[in-house]
Amino acid sequence: MITRGFKSKRESGDPTRVPPGQYVTNDFPVLSAGPTPPTHLEAWSFALRDGGEHPLVTWSWKDLLALPSTSVRGDIHCVTKWSMLDTRWKGVTIDDLLEAADLDPPEPYVMAFCDGGYTTNLALDDLLGGRGAIVYEYDGAPIAAEHGGPARLLVPHLYFWKSAKWVRGLQFMQENEP
Repeated sequence: MITRGFKSKRESGDPTRVPPGQYVTNDFPVLSAGPTPPTHLEAWSFALRDGGEHPLVTWSWKDLLALPSTSVRGDIHCVTKWSMLDTRWKGVTIDDLLEAADLDPPEPYVMAFCDGGYTTNLALDDLLGGRGAIVYEYDGAPIAAEHGGPARLLVPHLYFWKSAKWVRGLQFMQENEP
């Protein structure tokens, strides 16, 4: 028996799609580690780096948009307990970025680096095989700045904090570093 007032009014969702303890929301909560950085598309770039400061390859905003795009539909889950189902994104898969750069992945790990100083580490395997992308559209429109626009990393099979906002590049690493 649940005492009146102690039962959640939040929808828990389909247990095959929503992790235990999560609730489904139709809102898109805004959670950030700091303020939303200003971004000017004329100066925006995305780089792949191999351990050092010098990029292996860099794309401008126009260059990124000219690469083959992929539509991704999937569920996202935040560590703060919310989930959104059937989200729709558009962007460039990490596989297509590597192909465009004519680059075999040089290391088993990556560090995503972003405007505002945020970084997040991932195993490269979590990004390959269509599992990760640099996305620039959400629900048919450019991603709003507060949600990581103009571009964010999308890794929907991991909790959403790995889908770094305001992404500017990936640095390949031999060792997994926090």
